[in-house]
Amino acid sequence: EHTPGVTIMPASDLVDMHDDPATVLRHKPDSSMAVAFKLLKSGEGDALVSAGNTGALLTGATLYGGRIKGIRRGALAPVMPCKSGQVMLCDAGANTECTAEYLLQFGIKNPRVGLVNNGTEDTKGDPLRKEAYALLKKAGDEGRLNFVGNVEGSMVPLGACDIAVCDGYSGNVMLKTIEGVAKFMAGAIKDVFMRNAATKLSYLACKKGMDEFRDLFNQDKIGGAPFLGIAKPVIKAHGSSNEIAVMNAVRQAIAYTKSGMIQAVSENIQYMTIAE
Repeated sequence: EHTPGVTIMPASDLVDMHDDPATVLRHKPDSSMAVAFKLLKSGEGDALVSAGNTGALLTGATLYGGRIKGIRRGALAPVMPCKSGQVMLCDAGANTECTAEYLLQFGIKNPRVGLVNNGTEDTKGDPLRKEAYALLKKAGDEGRLNFVGNVEGSMVPLGACDIAVCDGYSGNVMLKTIEGVAKFMAGAIKDVFMRNAATKLSYLACKKGMDEFRDLFNQDKIGGAPFLGIAKPVIKAHGSSNEIAVMNAVRQAIAYTKSGMIQAVSENIQYMTIAE
């Protein structure tokens, strides 16, 4: 059945979560991800949305979408709720091994940028975190970004910063831990209300507020996260996305395409590089 405005392209291969991200698109050129990237590169598509293998998606984004000139690595940048509104994690799973310069480039001008570390003191952290701290502080001192220093993982949901800078490994662990704790808390609160008839009546009175609480952490409402630093819009949706999540990921792709973010990064990246 034909849907107006939708073209379905044949793709006989499948990229799964166990494939090698670095080589899978070359080995499976007829996979839906590879076919979509070829369409993006040729200009037949303006943006790409995928709920597939994150590493393969970053590889494809880099090879077919291209990095913005001066960018060393693209970064996955999901937004999650926090006490002050929202916080962006950057990186949250694309780059599990980073250099200090990558972490410097993950910062964005104007919002409060914090470096996720195991303490707030400027002496805390492993060599990567210490070097990244020095680079981010220098960029902050020069007025390139609003660096607020080290932030502990527990401070991120409490609104300590607007951009939480981390390597993909720690960022991904933190994101999924927060998602898990939110689901656990929602279930535990509901269990309290379900204990007896009286508490069930109380739950009915609070149901609207409880629904709003659950919606805060409903990843389907957000849809996906962009790869910052890639020259074309690429949106990563959660691997467990349902039809609502995919719809919202498409909406996010449209918004990101129109946002001017790629041009803004292009115009400011010279401030976020280390001289050779």
